[in-house]
Amino acid sequence: MSDDLSICLSCGLCCDGTVIGFVELNDEEKPSIKKLMDIEDEGGNGFFLQPCDKFCDGCTIYEDRPKHCGTFKCGLLKSVEQNELDFNVAVDMVHEIKQKKRVIEEQVTTQQWQLTSPSFYFRMIELKKILDENHEASNLSKDHFELLKNLNELELLLLKNFEVSLF
Repeated sequence: MSDDLSICLSCGLCCDGTVIGFVELNDEEKPSIKKLMDIEDEGGNGFFLQPCDKFCDGCTIYEDRPKHCGTFKCGLLKSVEQNELDFNVAVDMVHEIKQKKRVIEEQVTTQQWQLTSPSFYFRMIELKKILDENHEASNLSKDHFELLKNLNELELLLLKNFEVSLF
């Protein structure tokens, strides 16, 4: 198995809703994808929200996945493909981001906020808005500051290593 495929299969951060909030579908693929999973179709624009319900420790529709999924390459994958980043370093980065995500999710569960999206990506956008609104009003506790710090650290890791941004 190639390093780039191994990175993707061990990572899954694009499929689980960490780095991508939704996947667009083109008109040609909408009918076939609709047979495999629930999709949204607003104004003729087909898409589905992440996390992908066909992702469970790997893509269960890999051969029939949407074109957007097949062509997406994060910065980490590009760096491994271009031999700018060692495979093991890339795997360590994936683990670091997953750990940071777990910490943030645990911190969020201790709060009373009602984050509505099933997608980590969109929940973090909701969370950042809440924290920014409370920060301006000087209503942040020590726990809130720690959460905001972790959220900003995750944002920097994603931007630097995956070339994606939550905000």
